[in-house]
Amino acid sequence: MSAAAYQNPPQEEIFDLLRNAKRIAVVGMSSKPERASYGVSKLLIERGYEVIPVNPTESEILGQKSYGSLGEIEGKIDIVDVFRRSDATDPIIDEAIEIGAGAIWLQEGVVNDAGADRARAKGLKFVQDRCVAKELRKM
Repeated sequence: MSAAAYQNPPQEEIFDLLRNAKRIAVVGMSSKPERASYGVSKLLIERGYEVIPVNPTESEILGQKSYGSLGEIEGKIDIVDVFRRSDATDPIIDEAIEIGAGAIWLQEGVVNDAGADRARAKGLKFVQDRCVAKELRKM
């Protein structure tokens, strides 16, 4: 257990991450319009990002092919946006590190300090307990 809780990057670094990202894999993306992952992903698409759904129980979401895991996606992933409970994020973080993603983003209410330490040690940017959509609206 780390001595102190992980601190997110400064606001300007978060904005830079969003400004420079092109491809965002959304882990736990749902095809149900009432789910946060659906609304956030729809906004990302509207803002011009290439959104890649990662959900083994769906074949297509918002017109995009859905993948069973990050490892199945070809090409570079700039941000892995995670819509899963905090206690389910360790394998996702490890897979994101393994595929060489640029950043891991855990949505609002999702925290994994040890995972943040592992990801940062491997050179990935890490944001947790923040909503991508809310951050985009601040820019």
